Amino acid sequence: MPPRTKTKPDTAPSTMKELKDTLWKAADKLRGSMDASQYKDIILGLVFLKYVSDAFEERRAQIATELEADGLGEDQIAQLIDDVDEYTGHGVFWVPENARWGFLSENAKGIAAAPGEPVKSIGLLIDEAMEAIMASNPALAATLPRLYNRDNIDQRRLGELVDLFNSARFTGQGSTRARDLLGEVYEYFLEKFAAAEGKRGGEFYTPAGVVRVLVEILEPTHGRVYDPCCGSGGMFVQAEKFLESHNKEGSDISVYGQELNERTWRLAKMNLAIHGLNGNLASRWGDTFARDQHPEMQADFVMANPPFNIKDWARSEDDPRWRYGVPPAGNANYAWIQHIISKLAPGGSAGVVMANGSMSSNSGGEGDIRAQLVEADLVSCMVALPTQLFRSTGIPVCTWFFAKDKTAGAGGSIDRTGQVLFIDARNLGHMVDRAERAFSDDDIAQIANTFRAWRGTKSATDAGLTYEDEAGFSYSATLSEIRATDYALAPGRYVGAADSESDGEDALLKVERLRTQLLSQFEDSRALASAVQEQLGRIS
Repeated sequence: MPPRTKTKPDTAPSTMKELKDTLWKAADKLRGSMDASQYKDIILGLVFLKYVSDAFEERRAQIATELEADGLGEDQIAQLIDDVDEYTGHGVFWVPENARWGFLSENAKGIAAAPGEPVKSIGLLIDEAMEAIMASNPALAATLPRLYNRDNIDQRRLGELVDLFNSARFTGQGSTRARDLLGEVYEYFLEKFAAAEGKRGGEFYTPAGVVRVLVEILEPTHGRVYDPCCGSGGMFVQAEKFLESHNKEGSDISVYGQELNERTWRLAKMNLAIHGLNGNLASRWGDTFARDQHPEMQADFVMANPPFNIKDWARSEDDPRWRYGVPPAGNANYAWIQHIISKLAPGGSAGVVMANGSMSSNSGGEGDIRAQLVEADLVSCMVALPTQLFRSTGIPVCTWFFAKDKTAGAGGSIDRTGQVLFIDARNLGHMVDRAERAFSDDDIAQIANTFRAWRGTKSATDAGLTYEDEAGFSYSATLSEIRATDYALAPGRYVGAADSESDGEDALLKVERLRTQLLSQFEDSRALASAVQEQLGRIS
């Protein structure tokens, strides 16, 4: 066994800016020698390893302090300080000695050959650390990356990277604060890596502002929360933040998810672990259409950002999920929608990000499916979003909201049976740079509060909110009005144009004034034309 590090860790917390700057420098060190997707796995894996080690060492110091206060001597403390339950019982992962950051940083250049022992590179040491942590913590099984000893990893740069990470501290104010710090760093880097990977980045990252629109409208405060295409787990993280902002615990919800891509599934597992969420993402990655990995689970809330307009998907015409019509082979949008509806428990609700074409398309029977969904009174709200919210795609997007029960009750005090709320949010948001738009807190609140007031939720009642149609922004339509548009669900069809501000002038007097002004301008025009002709005559 490697020697135990005797030095007490420096627990001075880094600022968020220092953490982000340190870690982005780390990413830059490897950027030149591998593609974006690989260095994403390298960096985020090290972030996770550093966090679990820092949190472990901080808990270890706390245990020693507590035992000293009880009057125990060094020998007694040495016997008790390695009680695994004293760590896991406080939400801290058990970290074996060869996986602790102190050991890795001491051997950042690797371990030289010894009698009977081969040379060990820093990459091999990190791979062994990942294996040891997963073996000691069943919740992390098959989650952490083990790719640090591959031939295309520059071991010298990797060692420098470990040295650079020594300045990053994820402790100092308790494990909860440490988790918050790392959670924010992790999300920040997911966003940065998504931008670096371009279109593929959209497969694992949904902009936080878009996720917050779903969360703030659905208000998932309890029960089962499900995402059938969970990416890196951003929907669950925002749900946890929503609970925290309302003084509730993440344990109030049970998380269920499925993800097709193996590497993305691993990112999600780490992301949930970092945020202290006990999520069931199944034992492995898998295709939601080919095999639902949570077949018996009925969710109270579903939040999803499925890949748009998939042309090649596992389609079976006799699938029982297609209650409202068989989706076309060339587009999976309505397959995602119907799968999500099939997963809703009685009283459940869902929010789904979709391409704008889904609101009006009639190809491949999609119009008929949409009509069936409307007539079943499953659609509760449609929100048109502004362009450029996603760096990964230029496709305009919207959000669909579904509810199994729109009567007055747990979902809201106002009976909205036979009605759909349309919100046109295309004019909201601000440009972060030339390529990306983002929502402010006020933008998200405007959208969410409009829905809450319309539905009469407890949060709306507590805030004294009431709903009225707002020209150009929101409109509550009846099913008969929707039928009249042939079931087109684009909010712009219903909300109309925004009211222009009145200047206070009587309309008839204003028309007469403008007519007189126009006639006067015609006279001036004729006079100018005559003067020009006269001057031209003199020249000739």
